Amino acid sequence: MPAPELLDPASSAWTTSAEPLADVLADLDPTDLVLAVPVPTGGLPATGAVPAALALVGLDAGDVVAAHEPTAKAGSITRIPLVPGERPVRTVLLVGVADSSPSQLRTAGAALGRAVKGRAAVVSLLGSGAARAAQSALAEGLALGGYSSPRWVGDKATPATAPVGEIVLVGSFDDPTVRRSVVRARATMLARNLAVVPSNIKNPAWVAAQARTLAGRSGLDVRVWGERELKAEGFGGLLAVGAASATPPRLVQLDHVPAGATARTPRVVLVGKGITFDTGGLDIKPAEAMLPMKTDMSGAAVVLAVLAACRELDVPVKVTGLLALAENGVGGAAYRPSDVITQYGGRTVEIGNTDAEGRIVMADALAYADLRLDPAVLLDVATLTGAARVALGRSMAPVFGTDDAVTAALVAAGEATGELLWPMPLVEDYRAGLDSDVADINHIAGSGGGGGSISAALFLREFVGARRWAHLDIAGVGRSDVDRGLLTKGGTGFGARLLLTWLEEMS
Repeated sequence: MPAPELLDPASSAWTTSAEPLADVLADLDPTDLVLAVPVPTGGLPATGAVPAALALVGLDAGDVVAAHEPTAKAGSITRIPLVPGERPVRTVLLVGVADSSPSQLRTAGAALGRAVKGRAAVVSLLGSGAARAAQSALAEGLALGGYSSPRWVGDKATPATAPVGEIVLVGSFDDPTVRRSVVRARATMLARNLAVVPSNIKNPAWVAAQARTLAGRSGLDVRVWGERELKAEGFGGLLAVGAASATPPRLVQLDHVPAGATARTPRVVLVGKGITFDTGGLDIKPAEAMLPMKTDMSGAAVVLAVLAACRELDVPVKVTGLLALAENGVGGAAYRPSDVITQYGGRTVEIGNTDAEGRIVMADALAYADLRLDPAVLLDVATLTGAARVALGRSMAPVFGTDDAVTAALVAAGEATGELLWPMPLVEDYRAGLDSDVADINHIAGSGGGGGSISAALFLREFVGARRWAHLDIAGVGRSDVDRGLLTKGGTGFGARLLLTWLEEMS
């Protein structure tokens, strides 16, 4: 069943205004109105827009500094409540912005977004006159800082805390930049919403239904392979991983075709890992490791969210999304260690560990993309290996690739959005570890060799042909254990903003 409350993330109404602050405040209800002013490196200035704004609500900048000692540290918040009915706002927030660089304004925006959750409106002077990249970062921070993961209460999913009702950015802003940033942030929210849905609700058929709904809303073509079609066309990896589940696997294809596209318009294919729950299969996970596995479809959630935003952002290239959906269960029909399966396209794979199922379903989708879709660039995103988390922690993801220009462009998009990537090598010496005595390839390397994230990438490379290909392993960054900054506990939606930024700049 489609879930419209999840597919339309709760967000604020956004406005940019170059009108005098007094006029902006006069048009808003003061009873639950917050005014946010920046505190830059060096402290509150003696002249200019900030002291004028404080004076407008009856505060003297010098007195504020003496009484409250606000700091410029990015994200610091100093709260000054005002007497109800006597001022045009209810609360003033002094927000540290440091040097107003993109990273500092993103941090400040996230802190502000968290501070005003549930309020009727916030009028903000943060970021006025800053570079477009910094204004974009501010908008992303404000939007995502105000996001709350859904909760299941009664018969529907609702956000834990509603975001601020209205956000008004006052001063010198580039309105298209702000609006595009909000669209990208909403894509991240959508990916987060999907990732945290409990797996007694979310199975491959459920995700496919959400994809159909989003395709109708977003002008996408959609195709869904059910169990019968997967068998008929030889998607042996998806069928093996999903064999023990009560809900059979699905493969979903979504297509964005920009206005004016021709046969020469390049196609980018994005493949997302969509394991709706991962028990580990017969190589069962320990209980603690199994607990967060409802988010093991985060790659597919990101790809779906990216495709849903392509039309609104006027992405200029053809984009195809492939969602490889399965539940890795335990049962009499489960695939086994040492089984040999046949992937799409005919390559045989010896199963080394049923808990390394993500690369098996991804291999089917990558081979299909290579053999049938003729992509100019092929990219996959997956919560694939614990080794990626060990190597780079929770704040940066490894990117592997066969083309230096593609990798560099992805890294640049990550720097622009704060979703950081680190280029990792495809070490040819490690490829021998995937050799099999009984099949074309083993899907995991021999024990004790280390480099698990690299070996997984080398396995996936076997299925992309000669394509320009990149692989994002988001196992570390795809989940958060805390509510902090832009992040909320659960799925992070990592990759949605960087992939959209990367796609928008293609031609």
